[in-house]
Amino acid sequence: MDLYSQVQAYVPYNDQERRDREVLLALLDGGQDLYTRDNDLHHLTASAWVVSGDRDLVLMCYHNLYDSWSWLGGHADGERDLARVALREVAEESGLTRLRLVRPDIYSLEILTVEGHVRRGAYVSSHLHLNLTYLVEADPTEPLRTKPDENSALAWFSPQEAVARSTEPWFATRIYPKLNERMHGW
Repeated sequence: MDLYSQVQAYVPYNDQERRDREVLLALLDGGQDLYTRDNDLHHLTASAWVVSGDRDLVLMCYHNLYDSWSWLGGHADGERDLARVALREVAEESGLTRLRLVRPDIYSLEILTVEGHVRRGAYVSSHLHLNLTYLVEADPTEPLRTKPDENSALAWFSPQEAVARSTEPWFATRIYPKLNERMHGW
Protein backbone atom coordinates (compact mmCIF):
# COMPACT_ATOMS: atom_id res chain seq x y z
CA MET A 1 0.00 0.00 0.00
CA ASP A 2 1.40 3.42 -0.90
CA LEU A 3 2.01 6.04 1.80
CA TYR A 4 -0.98 8.18 0.83
CA SER A 5 -3.27 5.15 1.25
CA GLN A 6 -1.65 4.24 4.57
CA VAL A 7 -2.14 7.75 5.96
CA GLN A 8 -5.67 7.89 4.57
CA ALA A 9 -6.52 4.58 6.30
CA TYR A 10 -4.97 5.69 9.60
CA VAL A 11 -7.51 6.40 12.35
CA PRO A 12 -6.35 9.47 14.30
CA TYR A 13 -5.96 9.06 18.05
CA ASN A 14 -6.71 12.68 18.98
CA ASP A 15 -7.30 16.17 17.57
CA GLN A 16 -3.60 16.76 16.95
CA GLU A 17 -3.43 13.65 14.78
CA ARG A 18 -6.70 14.45 13.04
CA ARG A 19 -5.48 17.87 11.92
CA ASP A 20 -1.92 16.72 11.14
CA ARG A 21 -3.33 13.84 9.08
CA GLU A 22 -5.33 16.32 6.96
CA VAL A 23 -2.24 18.45 6.34
CA LEU A 24 -0.09 15.41 5.57
CA LEU A 25 -2.63 14.05 3.08
CA ALA A 26 -2.77 17.44 1.31
CA LEU A 27 1.03 17.57 1.10
CA LEU A 28 1.28 13.98 -0.15
CA ASP A 29 -1.32 14.81 -2.79
CA GLY A 30 0.46 18.03 -3.79
CA GLY A 31 3.16 16.53 -6.01
CA GLN A 32 6.15 17.81 -4.03
CA ASP A 33 9.15 15.65 -3.19
CA LEU A 34 8.62 14.94 0.51
CA TYR A 35 10.94 11.93 0.66
CA THR A 36 14.24 13.83 0.60
CA ARG A 37 15.78 16.70 2.48
CA ASP A 38 15.92 18.59 -0.83
CA ASN A 39 12.56 19.96 0.27
CA ASP A 40 13.75 22.64 2.71
CA LEU A 41 10.30 23.39 4.15
CA HIS A 42 8.99 19.93 5.06
CA HIS A 43 10.04 16.35 4.52
CA LEU A 44 9.17 12.87 5.72
CA THR A 45 10.71 11.27 8.78
CA ALA A 46 10.01 8.07 10.67
CA SER A 47 10.34 7.47 14.38
CA ALA A 48 10.08 4.38 16.55
CA TRP A 49 8.64 4.04 20.02
CA VAL A 50 10.93 1.19 21.02
CA VAL A 51 9.54 -0.97 23.82
CA SER A 52 10.33 -4.19 25.60
CA GLY A 53 8.06 -7.14 24.87
CA ASP A 54 6.24 -6.70 28.18
CA ARG A 55 5.86 -2.92 27.52
CA ASP A 56 7.52 -2.12 30.86
CA LEU A 57 10.48 -0.33 29.24
CA VAL A 58 10.99 2.30 26.54
CA LEU A 59 14.35 2.89 24.82
CA MET A 60 15.45 6.51 24.59
CA CYS A 61 18.62 8.12 23.27
CA TYR A 62 20.23 11.33 24.46
CA HIS A 63 19.96 13.33 21.23
CA ASN A 64 22.95 15.65 20.78
CA LEU A 65 21.18 18.18 18.55
CA TYR A 66 18.11 18.58 20.76
CA ASP A 67 20.05 18.20 24.03
CA SER A 68 17.31 15.94 25.37
CA TRP A 69 16.32 12.34 25.86
CA SER A 70 14.39 11.41 22.76
CA TRP A 71 12.84 8.62 20.72
CA LEU A 72 14.84 7.16 17.84
CA GLY A 73 14.23 7.92 14.20
CA GLY A 74 15.32 9.89 11.19
CA HIS A 75 14.82 11.09 7.63
CA ALA A 76 13.33 9.03 4.82
CA ASP A 77 16.24 10.09 2.56
CA GLY A 78 14.49 8.76 -0.53
CA GLU A 79 13.16 5.53 1.01
CA ARG A 80 9.40 5.18 0.46
CA ASP A 81 8.81 2.47 3.10
CA LEU A 82 8.67 4.52 6.30
CA ALA A 83 8.43 1.45 8.55
CA ARG A 84 11.74 0.33 7.06
CA VAL A 85 13.17 3.80 7.75
CA ALA A 86 12.14 3.55 11.41
CA LEU A 87 13.79 0.12 11.79
CA ARG A 88 16.94 1.29 9.97
CA GLU A 89 17.24 4.34 12.20
CA VAL A 90 16.80 2.33 15.40
CA ALA A 91 19.52 -0.09 14.30
CA GLU A 92 21.88 2.74 13.31
CA GLU A 93 21.29 4.81 16.43
CA SER A 94 21.29 1.99 19.00
CA GLY A 95 23.23 -0.95 17.61
CA LEU A 96 20.22 -3.21 18.22
CA THR A 97 19.81 -6.02 15.70
CA ARG A 98 16.80 -7.99 16.97
CA LEU A 99 13.99 -5.56 16.18
CA ARG A 100 10.35 -6.35 15.47
CA LEU A 101 7.58 -4.12 14.20
CA VAL A 102 4.65 -4.84 16.49
CA ARG A 103 2.43 -4.15 13.46
CA PRO A 104 3.29 -2.79 10.03
CA ASP A 105 0.67 -0.08 10.59
CA ILE A 106 1.39 3.54 11.47
CA TYR A 107 1.33 3.82 15.27
CA SER A 108 1.19 7.60 15.46
CA LEU A 109 1.61 10.60 13.19
CA GLU A 110 2.65 14.14 13.86
CA ILE A 111 4.00 17.24 12.18
CA LEU A 112 6.99 18.43 14.18
CA THR A 113 8.78 21.76 14.12
CA VAL A 114 12.55 21.78 13.85
CA GLU A 115 14.38 24.97 14.75
CA GLY A 116 17.24 26.20 12.59
CA HIS A 117 20.53 24.60 13.55
CA VAL A 118 24.02 23.76 12.37
CA ARG A 119 24.56 20.17 11.22
CA ARG A 120 27.96 18.93 10.09
CA GLY A 121 29.15 22.52 9.73
CA ALA A 122 26.24 23.75 7.56
CA TYR A 123 23.25 25.81 8.61
CA VAL A 124 19.86 24.08 8.26
CA SER A 125 16.84 26.42 8.20
CA SER A 126 13.83 25.84 10.41
CA HIS A 127 11.46 23.33 8.84
CA LEU A 128 8.82 20.68 9.51
CA HIS A 129 9.21 16.95 9.93
CA LEU A 130 6.21 15.08 8.55
CA ASN A 131 6.63 12.19 10.95
CA LEU A 132 5.19 8.69 11.08
CA THR A 133 5.84 6.64 14.20
CA TYR A 134 5.97 2.86 14.45
CA LEU A 135 5.81 0.66 17.54
CA VAL A 136 8.92 -1.51 17.66
CA GLU A 137 9.84 -4.25 20.13
CA ALA A 138 13.43 -4.89 21.15
CA ASP A 139 15.24 -6.98 23.73
CA PRO A 140 16.47 -4.81 26.64
CA THR A 141 19.27 -7.31 27.34
CA GLU A 142 20.81 -6.77 23.90
CA PRO A 143 23.92 -4.53 24.06
CA LEU A 144 23.48 -0.88 23.08
CA ARG A 145 25.89 1.27 21.06
CA THR A 146 25.68 5.03 20.66
CA LYS A 147 25.98 6.82 17.33
CA PRO A 148 28.30 9.67 18.42
CA ASP A 149 27.38 12.03 15.59
CA GLU A 150 23.73 11.85 16.73
CA ASN A 151 23.48 10.65 20.32
CA SER A 152 25.66 10.40 23.37
CA ALA A 153 23.72 7.89 25.48
CA LEU A 154 21.04 5.21 25.28
CA ALA A 155 18.96 3.87 28.14
CA TRP A 156 15.83 1.91 28.89
CA PHE A 157 13.31 3.74 31.09
CA SER A 158 9.86 3.01 32.43
CA PRO A 159 7.27 4.60 30.14
CA GLN A 160 6.62 7.35 32.70
CA GLU A 161 10.32 8.04 33.22
CA ALA A 162 10.87 8.22 29.46
CA VAL A 163 8.38 11.10 29.34
CA ALA A 164 9.92 12.78 32.40
CA ARG A 165 13.44 12.62 30.94
CA SER A 166 12.51 14.66 27.88
CA THR A 167 13.29 18.37 28.13
CA GLU A 168 11.46 19.17 24.89
CA PRO A 169 8.11 20.59 26.09
CA TRP A 170 5.96 19.57 23.10
CA PHE A 171 7.24 16.00 23.22
CA ALA A 172 6.98 15.72 27.01
CA THR A 173 3.43 17.05 27.17
CA ARG A 174 1.84 15.91 23.90
CA ILE A 175 3.76 13.27 21.98
CA TYR A 176 5.39 10.80 24.39
CA PRO A 177 2.37 10.57 26.75
CA LYS A 178 0.19 9.80 23.70
CA LEU A 179 2.57 7.02 22.64
CA ASN A 180 2.46 5.51 26.13
CA GLU A 181 -1.36 5.70 26.29
CA ARG A 182 -1.70 3.76 23.03
CA MET A 183 0.92 1.14 23.83
CA HIS A 184 -1.17 -1.40 25.69
CA GLY A 185 -3.92 -1.53 23.07
CA TRP A 186 -1.45 -2.70 20.43
